[in-house]
Amino acid sequence: MTKKVLMTLLEDKKFKSIHEVLSVYNPVDLAEVLSQLDAQDLALVYRMIEKEKAAEVFAYMDNDQRQELLDTFTTEEVTYILDSMSADDAVDFLEDMPANVVTHLLEQVDGETRAAINQLLKYPEDSAGSIMTVEFIELKAGMTVRQALDKIRTVGIDSETVYTCYVVDRHKLTGIVTAKDLMLSADDTKIADIMTDKFLSVRTTDDQEFVANQFRKYGLIAIPVLDSEGCIVGIVTFDDAIDVLTEETTEDMHRMAALTGENEESYLKTSVFQHAKSRIIWLMILMFSATITGSIITRYENAFAAVPLLVSFIPMLMDTGGNCGSQSSTLVIRGLAVGELQFSDTLKVIWKEFRVAALVSVALAVANGVRIYLMYHSARMAVVIAASLVLTVVVAKLVGCLLPIAAKKCRLDPAIMASPLITTIVDTCSIVIYFRIATVVFAI
Repeated sequence: MTKKVLMTLLEDKKFKSIHEVLSVYNPVDLAEVLSQLDAQDLALVYRMIEKEKAAEVFAYMDNDQRQELLDTFTTEEVTYILDSMSADDAVDFLEDMPANVVTHLLEQVDGETRAAINQLLKYPEDSAGSIMTVEFIELKAGMTVRQALDKIRTVGIDSETVYTCYVVDRHKLTGIVTAKDLMLSADDTKIADIMTDKFLSVRTTDDQEFVANQFRKYGLIAIPVLDSEGCIVGIVTFDDAIDVLTEETTEDMHRMAALTGENEESYLKTSVFQHAKSRIIWLMILMFSATITGSIITRYENAFAAVPLLVSFIPMLMDTGGNCGSQSSTLVIRGLAVGELQFSDTLKVIWKEFRVAALVSVALAVANGVRIYLMYHSARMAVVIAASLVLTVVVAKLVGCLLPIAAKKCRLDPAIMASPLITTIVDTCSIVIYFRIATVVFAI
C-alpha cells in the first residue's frame, strides 16, 4: 500500500477498508507506510491497527514518529503499548526520553513490566545487559516433554523466542533444549535426557559488539546472558544482534570518513547544522596537519627552481600513497572487526602487506617509469619517480596495516585510524621520500 492509496482511502473516509488492509500487513511494512504520514493522519491510522499488532508496529517506528504519537496518546494508550512491547524494545524507547517522562510512564505500567524494564535500564550502555530481553522460557530438568510443551503453549506468546528453551535450577542455567528436540521426543521423556549442557553464554557486562559477533561466528538464534554468579537473567536474540551490527557498522563508517559524533537519525532527518558539526572538527584537524606537508615542500624550493618538472608529479605520488594505505587499513580494520586478526598476528600482517606492496609498487614503478621516459625523455626523472613510487607504496601499506592494529592494542576504535588520518601521514612520508631521492639523483 502506497501513501497515495492510503490518503485516497482517508479522504473518502473508508475507515473499514483501511482497517482491513492494515490487518494483513506485516508490522515492519506498516511502520514504513506510517512514516510517510503527517502527525494528524499518523495518529488516526495508527488507532485503526489491531491492538495486538499496534505495539509491535510502534517498536519499529523511529523516535520522531513515536514522539508524534505520544503527543496524541492518552495515558491508558501509552500504558497498553508499554505492557505489550517486549522489555528490550520498551527500554530502547524509554532510553531516548527525559527522565521525568520515563518515571511517569513506569508508574502507569504493571509491576512485572516495570521490574523487567528497570532491570534492563540499570545495565551499562552498549552492554549485553542493555540489549537483552528477560522474556524467555524456563524449564526444569525434571519436567517431561509433555509438561514442557504445555508450558510453552501457556507462556510462549509472551516470550521473545520458543525455538530455544533454557533449563534452570535455582536460577542457574544448567542446559538448553530446542523446540526441535521437544517435538521429536516422546511425551514422557525427561528434559534432563534431551538437554545439552554444552552451550555458549555471555555476561551482562560483555560489550554488545562482542555479543553480536558471537551470532555471526556461530550462527545462533539466541544466546543466554548470565550475571556474575552464573544465573541466567535474560537472552539476546538475533534481531537485536543485527541491530547492534548495523549500529556499529554505521559508527565505523562515520569514523573512517572522519565524521565525529554519533547521530542515529537518517541522513535526510539530520539537520544541516548537525551534519556540519560532525564533519568540521576532523576536517579542521586534517587541514592544519596538512601544513606539515606544505612546510616540507617549501624547504625544497631550490629543487623546484632547478627541476620545475618535479612539481607536476607530487599529486600522483600523494594520491597513490594515500590509496594504498587506505586499501590496507580497510582490510585490516575489517579483519579486526570480525575477529580474523589479533595483535599477535602483527608480524604476519606486516610480512603479507610487505610482499603485496613489493608486487604492486614494482608494477606501478615500471608503468610510470616507462611513461615518463617516453614523454619527457629523461632517464633520471623516470628513475626518481619509479624509486619514489616503490618506497611510497611500501611505507603506505605498512602504515595502513599497523595503525589500526596499534589502535586496537591501545583499546581505541581501529576505524579512527582509517583513510583521512592515514592519508595525511602517508602524504608527508611520500613528499619526504620523493625529494630525498630527487636531490640525490639530480644532485641539487
